[in-house]
Amino acid sequence: MTTLASDTIRAYELGNRNEFPVIAADIIYQGAVGGIVKSSGHIRPLTSADRFGGFAESKADNSAGAAAAINCRTIKAGSVQLAVSGAVITDVDLPIYATDDDTFSFSPVGGVFIGFSRRFVSSGLLIVEFDVDNFMDPWAGLTCEVVADNKTLDVQDTGKAFFVTADAKVVTLPATAVAITCTIVNLGAFGTVAVNVSPVADDKIMGPDIAGANDKDLINTKATACRGDYVRLRLGHADGPMVDKMVGTWATEG
Repeated sequence: MTTLASDTIRAYELGNRNEFPVIAADIIYQGAVGGIVKSSGHIRPLTSADRFGGFAESKADNSAGAAAAINCRTIKAGSVQLAVSGAVITDVDLPIYATDDDTFSFSPVGGVFIGFSRRFVSSGLLIVEFDVDNFMDPWAGLTCEVVADNKTLDVQDTGKAFFVTADAKVVTLPATAVAITCTIVNLGAFGTVAVNVSPVADDKIMGPDIAGANDKDLINTKATACRGDYVRLRLGHADGPMVDKMVGTWATEG
């Protein structure tokens, strides 16, 4: 180990800015979501294969240049007004995803996490807080899938998160002998989507203050359902699925 023997002047950076070398033959426009290419570390207009690098502070035109011929300066933390598909006044503190450099949604499927909704501005318009270094995708590490119709799960669905986008669709669980863990999320706006989680005939869904009953659904009550309500289930108990975690108002079918 070597320790300093004299004063050393270092280059420090302050504030919420960063810089990345731009990929060859491309333009990143001011305000674009920058995507870091995982295989090279260069920045480009974001694609679903990238990681979030912040918002471009100004235009970076490398249309005639080789890779890394110029840098793009990004804003890596702050709050920004964005058009988010389907956003309504109740959509606060939800994760936001980008599918390209200027398209934003609540769905992680095909998207890159950029931050959290903090304030409603108007229909389809939100203030989104972002922090490249410190914010983490709450669904990171899970295989995510959109559910727009009735769906029956099997062993290959273990470890997945299912995002239900249509009202009164039923997610049917396998028999408890098929030991899977899954998360089922309501992605509908407030009060618009009921999510039904259905066990097989001889199983019951049990959890916190939920005794369960054979062949009775666990339902995210539509009238009070919020976008982002979810239930995490673990199969393997002799009597049926067990609730590991539950957010929102869920009730056993009457």
